Amino acid sequence: MPHTLFPTPFGTCGIAWNDQGLTGVQFPEDPPEHTEQRLVARTGSEGPGEPPPWVHESIADIQAILAGTARTPARPRLDWSRVGEFQRKVYEAAMRIPPGETRTYGEIAREIGLGPAGARAVGHAMGTNPWVLLMPCHRVVGANGKLVGFSASGGKHTKSRLLAIEQGDFFA
Repeated sequence: MPHTLFPTPFGTCGIAWNDQGLTGVQFPEDPPEHTEQRLVARTGSEGPGEPPPWVHESIADIQAILAGTARTPARPRLDWSRVGEFQRKVYEAAMRIPPGETRTYGEIAREIGLGPAGARAVGHAMGTNPWVLLMPCHRVVGANGKLVGFSASGGKHTKSRLLAIEQGDFFA
């Protein structure tokens, strides 16, 4: 399973894949070597490699989104075997949220058949999202629309920037 690093307006991102699909996306860390180290640790990548065309498509989507020139990626090819059934339900619900809009953890919990108490489990699943940005966990917010928890580098500030980009306010 290889990986590659690529430039974005946010810094150097990383992406890993196998024959089934993408195994992970890593937001920039400082310095860029930390991006690669975290990606390798999370995905078990065996080293750098040349991405096939379908991975290049996801890289282009990420670059365009972070540059503010695209609103949503094409349906990425993901290796779903890396997550459990519950996580998959949560991630698929998040992928149905239109760009620039948000849903609360509680709303996602209700959508997938849990009561409001399921919000914490949804939050945990979001915190372990292997495909940050391509699986838009940044669109899921706390009760009353509060920006809470974001496991990607930059935390809530990054989450706020991503939502601003999707809402057409690139310079927020």
